[in-house]
Amino acid sequence: MSTDGAPSRSRRGDAGTTIALLVALVAALLPLLSVIAPGTWTVLCIAGPAALLLAGYLARRWGVPAVAVTLIEVALWILGTTAVFFSDVAWLVVLPTFEAIERVPLLLEEAVAAITVGVAPLEATPAVTFLVVGSVCLLVIALDHVVLTARMPLLATVAFMAVWLIPSLAIRSEVDVWAFVLLAAAMLWVIRSDTRSRVRSASAPSPVSGVGVVSAVIATVAIVVAVVAAPTLPQSAATGGVVSGTTIDASLNLGDDLRRPSEVPVVRTWGDTPTPPYLRVATLTRLDGDSWRPDRGRSVTLDEWDGAAPETAEDIRVVEYRTQVEVLDLASATLPVPYPATAIEGVDGAEWVVTPDNRTVRSTGVAAQGQQYEVATTVPRPSLEQARESQATSGGARFASALELPLGMPENIARLAEEVTVDADNDYDRLLALQSWFRGTSFDYSLDAPVEEGFDGSGADAIGDFLEVRSGYCVHFASAFALMARTLDMPSRVVVGFLPGAPTGETADDERVYEATTAQLHAWPEVRFEGIGWVAFEPTKSLGSAQRFIAEDIDPSAPEPSASPAPSASASPSATAGPRADERDPESGAVAGGIDPSKLLPTVGLVLGIAALLAAPALARRIRAASRTARVQGGSAGTAWRMMQDSALDLGIEVPAAESPRAFAARLITEHGADPIALDRLTAAVERASYAAPDERGRPAGESLVADAASVHRSLRHAASPGRRLAATVLPRSLIVRPGSTFAAATAANA
Repeated sequence: MSTDGAPSRSRRGDAGTTIALLVALVAALLPLLSVIAPGTWTVLCIAGPAALLLAGYLARRWGVPAVAVTLIEVALWILGTTAVFFSDVAWLVVLPTFEAIERVPLLLEEAVAAITVGVAPLEATPAVTFLVVGSVCLLVIALDHVVLTARMPLLATVAFMAVWLIPSLAIRSEVDVWAFVLLAAAMLWVIRSDTRSRVRSASAPSPVSGVGVVSAVIATVAIVVAVVAAPTLPQSAATGGVVSGTTIDASLNLGDDLRRPSEVPVVRTWGDTPTPPYLRVATLTRLDGDSWRPDRGRSVTLDEWDGAAPETAEDIRVVEYRTQVEVLDLASATLPVPYPATAIEGVDGAEWVVTPDNRTVRSTGVAAQGQQYEVATTVPRPSLEQARESQATSGGARFASALELPLGMPENIARLAEEVTVDADNDYDRLLALQSWFRGTSFDYSLDAPVEEGFDGSGADAIGDFLEVRSGYCVHFASAFALMARTLDMPSRVVVGFLPGAPTGETADDERVYEATTAQLHAWPEVRFEGIGWVAFEPTKSLGSAQRFIAEDIDPSAPEPSASPAPSASASPSATAGPRADERDPESGAVAGGIDPSKLLPTVGLVLGIAALLAAPALARRIRAASRTARVQGGSAGTAWRMMQDSALDLGIEVPAAESPRAFAARLITEHGADPIALDRLTAAVERASYAAPDERGRPAGESLVADAASVHRSLRHAASPGRRLAATVLPRSLIVRPGSTFAAATAANA
């Protein structure tokens, strides 16, 4: 126990450390202002931590045990969060109800969605505010324990740096020197305040052991936060300034991109084309493993590019168009362009190169966001008769890769391709039959079915599964079409880009303006025809415009050719079975005639999970005690002494490394009400085991050691306060704190 006056001096030191901790936290949060627009969250991120730190300081000043201090802060965090965000459904404004608990995952999902697809600075919506404020307050509780209870301020600096670096990783900008200086000064203040507090406290122990594990845990958490949280923030791409934008996975792993819960406008177009064009970002010819890989052909700079149109037969009609493109939010280093581009004007920067084989344009140093440019295209317009007369051919070794099939490809891909096209007598009609089959009644468009059925890729196995389940999104339709075309000896590839989008109601240069969002991110196949070039098809059901060349003597509005009867399959198309309208309340969604049991499952599961979590420490303590009791019965005096030390640790009694067993026993008897007779016997046994000659030690009776350890345990608990007894039962410190460690030595001063 501290000498007279020491506790008050320690508390005065704690006051300075508490203030320094708050200042350091505010300094670490300053870079967040570049990611999230200022709003209510800025006030709450100062007021909330200040209230929690004040509560912790007052609790320590009144002698509340350390574990209880943390529990008080957690309780205040729950009550405060409920009052601020869920007061309309809370009991007495601050007590969370089941409805409030059910709102938490919804708010988190909405916040993550806003961060994932948002553009910095993000709007401080209630969901984003909830996530940021809640996380900061939890961080404060952890830091309060690390700095003021564990006395390890250096580890807190790791967390401060992680919080400070996340916005810097998300937004590419110059380092704010003054903000960093403020953070460094605040962290030094925290360390200095803790040092002064140690010097003032006569009982402040020197660190001995137990720091390694905690150091590793905190450092690991900080690294995980920096690595995992930073990529979820709005990503940046510099084009003459600091910007951020949407990114695209061009390897056809587009599931997460397409399942974004909200739409972000990406690109606007207008021009003299009869219909707004598809915009390509990348072409993919090689299927490598489970993913298609973007082509990497010969590239030249835009200034060096001759803009030659793709070769076509002399009798094929060619039409020239000009399209204006404005990129609103795309951090990828590729330009969305219509196909086939023959000239691109107005692009800023000299780092843009074009690949003549596929007419894609990419950058070596800047991003597409903010660019506005004009693209000239030369589009072949063959008639239906000309398309039917042309054959799909590889054109020699130049397009051999467009015919490659993966090893071990599922048999149903080639079999179904043959069955669907059996009635067609030319390549173009075969591809139309495939297109019509995919767009017909046999398939469903779904972003969720692939995940539920266990496939969400574009490899051969995923395509085989898709053709059985017959429910998927554009990646599956395009990949399946391309591979099926290759089984018919037709060169094919897949394109990633954007659908034309929807009209905005605006005009530019007397042309209608179309806008494509993240929801129009798309993939489609192309097949090469001799004398025509690469022809795009649209197999994805309910999306885009189906490919159809018009016969010279047929009405352009005639329907596309019908497919041959769909072949049988081992699996029927999957359907998403939802509740029938007559079974559920149209407003609440509950099952008619009662409460929907499914709505209670999350709450019940949460309650049971919390109960199991609370019971786990006590259960682990009992299991370990039973194991040690068995060793004590065998005559191990050292194990009996360790059990007695653990009982002291659990009750918040100091167990320093420098204190001898006899001095420790005397302190337990005089200050903490330990059974003197039982403790004297335990002390004699452990001293004899530690210091007596091997031939004089003997072996004490195990039953006597067990009885003495149990008697000391009961007497210590009887003398302790009810709060410490409860903490020792629910959260036994001995599970994570070793006798003689820094935490064990500091227990009495901070408990």
